[in-house]
Amino acid sequence: MAKQDTLLGDSSNLEIETNDNDINNSLDTDNENDINEEIISSEVNNENIDINDNDNEKINCVDNNIDNVEIEQVEHKQESLKSIFNSYINTKSIFKDKNKLTIKYEPNNIAHRDELITQLGGILAPALRGERPSNVFIYGKTGTGKTLVTSHVLNQMKEVASLNDVFINTYYVNCKMKKASDTEYRLLASLANMMMEEDSEFDFKKKVPATGLPTDEVYKIFIDVMSKKKGSIILVLDEIDALIEKVGDEILYNFTRINQDEGVQLTIIGISNNMSFINEIDARVKSSLSDEEILFPPYNAMQLLDILKRRSEEAFVDSVVGEGVLNQCAASAAREHGDARRALDLLRVAGELTERDKKTVIISDFVNMAEAKMEKDHIFESLKAQPKHSKIVLLSMIYLSDKGESRLHTGDVIDKYVSLCALAFVKPLTNRSVGSLITELDMMGLINTRVVSRGRHGRTRTITLSLNNEIKSKAKDFLESELRIKD
Repeated sequence: MAKQDTLLGDSSNLEIETNDNDINNSLDTDNENDINEEIISSEVNNENIDINDNDNEKINCVDNNIDNVEIEQVEHKQESLKSIFNSYINTKSIFKDKNKLTIKYEPNNIAHRDELITQLGGILAPALRGERPSNVFIYGKTGTGKTLVTSHVLNQMKEVASLNDVFINTYYVNCKMKKASDTEYRLLASLANMMMEEDSEFDFKKKVPATGLPTDEVYKIFIDVMSKKKGSIILVLDEIDALIEKVGDEILYNFTRINQDEGVQLTIIGISNNMSFINEIDARVKSSLSDEEILFPPYNAMQLLDILKRRSEEAFVDSVVGEGVLNQCAASAAREHGDARRALDLLRVAGELTERDKKTVIISDFVNMAEAKMEKDHIFESLKAQPKHSKIVLLSMIYLSDKGESRLHTGDVIDKYVSLCALAFVKPLTNRSVGSLITELDMMGLINTRVVSRGRHGRTRTITLSLNNEIKSKAKDFLESELRIKD
């Protein structure tokens, strides 16, 4: 009998009996199996297994047939794709000019905005006499014509100016564009480069780099370029509230000081969906702006219907828009705070779906399909594409928000993020990297960030979620499931 010791709790001296013959028989059997496997392996390696020529031919034939089937499938898919493209080219489009249904199109006559056009034109008209117009802040919900009217008025004014040898320089910046205005440096660099590029003798070596210079030096370049411009300079800052949230309101104060200290005739037109943001600006900055305000009301259903009728006549060939389609699009957009952009998008997408279905008339069913397509939850689509650390950062904000904190501070978010990283078994990123992720979430529209001055203690960034309670709850469930963590 052989003895083996094993540890089972306190029974360290427990003896287990085994049969020596069983062990030996087991070893003999294992050795025999190993020898047989070696013999078989050797025979295979030495090609001792006989396969006749007929078998080889059959195997080769099967292989060739498989290859031929795969090739035929690929060729069939490619031919199907070509037929789709050829069909698209050879089929007459129901669109006459699809561009007429996009925000890029600027009609000669903008419907239902006559008074607002006149009001803005009157404020800016002094520039035609070489005087500096007042700064203007334009408010209104999405799709109420703010940017369209501003562009129309400036284009008309520049036409009159050119006929009368008057110099007016206009520049447009969308402040939600990350590479153009997410920092004070980038905004100034972008504007300086735009102004320099108008000069036929512009030297690209003098172009302001995206990074690398002190902000004070970029300011000097910006002022120097502006001082060389003749006449008035009108700067349109679309989504201006996004700029203030990112870099603070000090930049507006600096712009107003340029007029006083440098003798440049700079007028700011600020466009925003947020009608209360101007009240959050520092009193000193607001006083220096000496601004005028214009409020753009939403379109009503009848106005939207009229806009759709005008645009559809220019966008589609005759007899394409079915009965009730325009009314359906107008009613849907009217429910969404009178958004003309949504009405036009809805009609355009319905037309595209009609073409894909190889139909020649847009009917109500296609409008329903377009509405469902446009209502698809883009938030969750974007969340799925985010890296793990971005998801953890957003979930941290949701957890803090659930505790009743409406305005979050970056430090609190980072602390929560670090604790969630421990639950997710991932190494936390640096504070700077987390700050960059917060900026990206802001650019996606999932959160809003605002830089707040704390006097001698510097500046801090506050964060608010842009998700309503229903979406926030669904996002929380999704992120917890994706990350497999729960607070």
